[in-house]
Amino acid sequence: MRNAFCCCAFALLVTGSALAAGHASAVPSSVLRDPEQQKMTDCEQQATMQSLKGEDRKKFMSQCLPAQVNPAKELTPHQLKMQACNQDADKQDITGDARKTFMSKCLKKH
Repeated sequence: MRNAFCCCAFALLVTGSALAAGHASAVPSSVLRDPEQQKMTDCEQQATMQSLKGEDRKKFMSQCLPAQVNPAKELTPHQLKMQACNQDADKQDITGDARKTFMSKCLKKH
């Protein structure tokens, strides 16, 4: 009885590991990476394809990485409101507590 239990437990362990390994490989690696990791991989591949080494590789990587790691992001509606209210407050030279009050009212209004 004890041996049968151990065999079943072992079989479940092996089956579970195999299923987990199969599932992990079914997901493309590009999905698991954040944009910076993906960009680093892309730049590394380009540098390797061009057979760049030493200073040439460093120069290429320093140009390649910042080029697309932080693409221009669109502002959210809240950020646009904040930007507009800040510009209005700057035009009116509002500072301190008066600025806080102005910003609060402005953001609620927009």
